Amino acid sequence: MKVDRSTVQFVKYCMVGALNTLVTLCTIFVCKSLFDVNEYLSNAIGYVLGVINSFLWNKQWVFHSHGGYRREALKFIIGFLLCYGLQLAAVASLNSSSFGDIEFTLGQIVISGYGISTVIGCGVYTVCNYAYNRLITFR
Repeated sequence: MKVDRSTVQFVKYCMVGALNTLVTLCTIFVCKSLFDVNEYLSNAIGYVLGVINSFLWNKQWVFHSHGGYRREALKFIIGFLLCYGLQLAAVASLNSSSFGDIEFTLGQIVISGYGISTVIGCGVYTVCNYAYNRLITFR
């Protein structure tokens, strides 16, 4: 069975996203816990390193781009901000509807409408950001 090139690329993109999450969270933890950096500054440092990590892996490994770093980095950051805004709008929209009133427990875990909205928002971000980077940043 032959796997479509776009499917492989999207799987690689998701793998980079998982690595990016790990880099971001580990950076936040190390800054705050080991170096006693303010929690908000730790968060900002984590996200900056996460975005840099994501850009480099996507440029080199996922999209195999040979374009200029500055131009692509600017497009990448714009795409990140746009897609984050779409994700935030999706979460806010779902959460402000009756969907946001959902709440039930699954054993010891409370599942809320906000939690479900956030998971859906992550899906919105992932798909939109992949499309943006494929069609605009690294084309």
